[in-house]
Amino acid sequence: MKTGFFIFWCIILCCISKESTAQIRIINKEFSMGTTGRIGVGYSPNSDGNTGYQLNLNHQGSLSGRLDQNDYVDFLPAFHFTPVKGKDSTQIDFQARLSFYSGGTFLGNVDTESNRGMVVALPEAFVEARHIMGSQWDIWAGARWLRYDDIHIDDYFYFDDHSATGWGVKYKNTRFSMFFPAAIDTASANSTPYSYTNIISGMKELIYRQREVLVVEHHLYSKNRKHDMKLLAEFHYINQSGEHSLEKYPSDRGFVAGVKLSSQISSNIPGSFNQLSLRVGTGIANGGENGNTQTWRTFGAPDEKSLTYKNAYSITAVEHFLYNLSKKWSVNGYAVFTQSKGGSSSRNTASDYYGRAITNFKKEFNTGFRATYYLTDWLHLLAELHYATRKDGTQPPASMVKVALAPSVSPTGERSVWARPHIRLIAEIARYNDQAMNSLYSPFLEHSGARRYGVYLGARAEWWIF
Repeated sequence: MKTGFFIFWCIILCCISKESTAQIRIINKEFSMGTTGRIGVGYSPNSDGNTGYQLNLNHQGSLSGRLDQNDYVDFLPAFHFTPVKGKDSTQIDFQARLSFYSGGTFLGNVDTESNRGMVVALPEAFVEARHIMGSQWDIWAGARWLRYDDIHIDDYFYFDDHSATGWGVKYKNTRFSMFFPAAIDTASANSTPYSYTNIISGMKELIYRQREVLVVEHHLYSKNRKHDMKLLAEFHYINQSGEHSLEKYPSDRGFVAGVKLSSQISSNIPGSFNQLSLRVGTGIANGGENGNTQTWRTFGAPDEKSLTYKNAYSITAVEHFLYNLSKKWSVNGYAVFTQSKGGSSSRNTASDYYGRAITNFKKEFNTGFRATYYLTDWLHLLAELHYATRKDGTQPPASMVKVALAPSVSPTGERSVWARPHIRLIAEIARYNDQAMNSLYSPFLEHSGARRYGVYLGARAEWWIF
């Protein structure tokens, strides 16, 4: 009896399995794997221990050059398929991103203590359907790195970086999106708190307030498609803490408006362009900081009385160009100006929600360029010059000048600034002013002490394959 019962269930399970397989079977799927990254070794002969550290000023990330940026590797697996029934132009994609970052230049030392700063993350996992059933509608949902033009030599996505979890639709030249950025590590954040203690059940529970971000983007193109004007509008809102919470945080909001003009430039070698943008954020939408440009990374301290960011603002202007002079030369340059103020009336420091004194006003300017000389099809010489200055509150401005030289092997044989992979030898030297030097205002200075000059030598690879 037991044997017969077992055989019966085996038959049922086999039938269910076959039916389930038939229901989800997709016969036209394709798989792709992309990857981006940079990894190598860094050496600073005038730092303690000779370990290589980035020379750029603090709170500016990779602005002023990314040749000495820390190790990272991304893998981008994706499935692509079209509908099983009917013939139309619908394109369906599932994409994920596996990211590996290092706190230094030792990402590959997995068998030693040198990898203690490594972080593994899944910043992307989303589904997108484009041109649904032949229409001009697109839709997506999930978590993604949704960002567009960047200053590549600075790794700076300056205008429309909306990387977060959310959803969105696009029709023709207009895109509407809604994002729900997760920021729950309130104790270490210099922004409006997202967590509070709730006692509804009679026991203390940690509850998180969700920031809601609504974004509208629209493109205006010239007739010859050589000019593209992008208009940006954002609304941010965070609700007040609950009535049963121990902490009493008010609701808050913010707005963003921006315009970016991208133009193709006629040149003997195609690919030259100029990009100019202006973006203004108010309230809790006055981010970003530390080289990030997401507007939801609120800057500064709240108002002392209302505990909101009603009077906060941020202004960012960017100029970025690439000019292919000839088959021998390309020049890529940029200038970035940012001025930000928190919700407090102070133009120096103010207290955040936890009573810590943080910077409430900043003004910074960065400019630089990279000249690429194509010695041969496969050997390129990169030369960079950068200048950066930042003024925190009423302190004197900290500034740096950096010069870099990087002969690079480009094995694809393409004479282009976008040719990858690159295998580079890197030599950099930076000069700091008194304020930067004495306040240890760079990762290098934090590990070497007050020095007028910083030196970085390295051998590194950079690649992207999509």
